[in-house]
Amino acid sequence: MSGLGLQALGIEWGTYVLVGSIFLLLLTGLPLAFVTGLVALGFTVGWFGPNAIPLVISRVYGFVTEYSLVAVPMFVFMASLLDRSGIAKDLFGGMRVLAGRMPGGVAIQTLVVAFFLATMSGIIGGEIVLLGILALPQMLRLGYDRKISIGVVCAGGSLGTMIPPSIVLIIYGLIASVSIADLFTAAFTPGTILMLLYVGYVLVRCIRDPSLAPAMPPVPPEERKTQRRDAIRSVLMPAMIALMVLGTIYTGVASVTEAASMGVAGVLVATLIRRELSLRLIHEACMQTITTCGMIVWIGIGAATLVGVYNLMGGNRFVSQTILSIDADPIYIIMVMQLILIVLGMFLDWIGIAMLTLPIFVPIVQQLGYSPIWFGILFCVNMQVSFLSPPFGPAAFYLKGVAPPEITLKDIFSSLLPFIVMQLIVLALILFFPDIAMWPLKL
Repeated sequence: MSGLGLQALGIEWGTYVLVGSIFLLLLTGLPLAFVTGLVALGFTVGWFGPNAIPLVISRVYGFVTEYSLVAVPMFVFMASLLDRSGIAKDLFGGMRVLAGRMPGGVAIQTLVVAFFLATMSGIIGGEIVLLGILALPQMLRLGYDRKISIGVVCAGGSLGTMIPPSIVLIIYGLIASVSIADLFTAAFTPGTILMLLYVGYVLVRCIRDPSLAPAMPPVPPEERKTQRRDAIRSVLMPAMIALMVLGTIYTGVASVTEAASMGVAGVLVATLIRRELSLRLIHEACMQTITTCGMIVWIGIGAATLVGVYNLMGGNRFVSQTILSIDADPIYIIMVMQLILIVLGMFLDWIGIAMLTLPIFVPIVQQLGYSPIWFGILFCVNMQVSFLSPPFGPAAFYLKGVAPPEITLKDIFSSLLPFIVMQLIVLALILFFPDIAMWPLKL
């Protein structure tokens, strides 16, 4: 196969031109899916000639026909139903009552609610918007510190990246060809540690300075008893849905795809019991699911095409040899990979980062003798950082869309800095103490 002369560049300069082309086209405002697709098409024709196009298309076919990918629209649909039903709203109200007059109680219960929502859906943007509507105005009205209020909404809403059934973990499992159930098992402990670190930060800040989070007004004993009974009832249904999804996966009763379908069925039954199920609810949830999954699939197709072309060019061997030739301990090579992911996370969507980097990074990780499951947990924590990090942290823009007008993007990003530091601390802990994530798989 003969191209249009790009082979004369060699793989090293070809890599520079390819990466440079991606960033230049992104500056034009084109969506990432179109950018990767255009660059892939250009390099296919320029490097190999038009006859190579069917080889690239075969890679796309392999991506879109992956059975486990069916779990993604199921979890997105479940999240869309939760967003539109009153389940999440009642959960928030119930946790507020159970938090009582604890220092920073509303902020802490916002984080706990975010954790609950993450165990049910695994979708990030919807959680941030939902918490931005439910929790942020209430904290601001009660006189909570603005930075703490903004931080817990964005950081808590981003826990869906880490907590099973995370869509990030599912995509990682598909790309790395590892057990998604094992990824879910390994991710739960680090995700819980991250949430508890957020809670500890809020608690310490509010104990040291009570003015950051004024206490809730006292409630008469008779009313408090009724409120607690209603609160427990509002928490039970989400807890049962989460247990049905995660319990069936961890016990081996159902695969991830089957558990996702059971989760959808559970939410539908819950909305029916609550008399909220309607054609309009299902229609709106379906439309959001189509939009979200369409974005994921198109970015996946573009990135899979680009990676396929780059591998045909010999790029995977070039990158592998370059990284493995670094004269340092293997752990430093993993640290370099994490740094690359952090930098990419400041500019690209997590789906694009996964599709572009993991087909190259995961084989190197295995060659170095590390577990791809462990690296998957590192990747997910890294994507947590990318959701908050400026200049293009998606969490900030999700919240800005529903926040009061006086809250600017500058306010949001400055509020997120302590939470980014905590994410980096958890990333370092998992990097140097892998058993934090891997211990359940050794039982």
